[in-house]
Amino acid sequence: MKTKYWIIIIAALALVCMAASFFLLRPKAPAKSVEIFSDGVLLYSLRLDTDTTIEIEAEKGKNIICIQDGKIAVIEADCPDKHCVLRGFCDSGAPIVCLPNRLVLQFSSESVYDAISG
Repeated sequence: MKTKYWIIIIAALALVCMAASFFLLRPKAPAKSVEIFSDGVLLYSLRLDTDTTIEIEAEKGKNIICIQDGKIAVIEADCPDKHCVLRGFCDSGAPIVCLPNRLVLQFSSESVYDAISG
């Protein structure tokens, strides 16, 4: 009889875990803008619907950032590990970070522009 209760409890816990993972890991809507920080200082707030390439040269190093087709990527960096370049083009999710160069690309779903500035 005790085994039956344990099976029911484990099945219920598995069901709750599956429901929670579905809710937490579902795909998010693409971000509309991105904020670019270098060494904790906001350099740019850009919309992802405008294709552009930006070169950021800071004290720690140089990065080239490309916005294309609503996605952003670090396409070139002079850091030793190149994790930021390997991340590829992204439109949402966790920030793109280049730790050696202290560069952070943070996604935002809010628009950079308001109704007055166009």
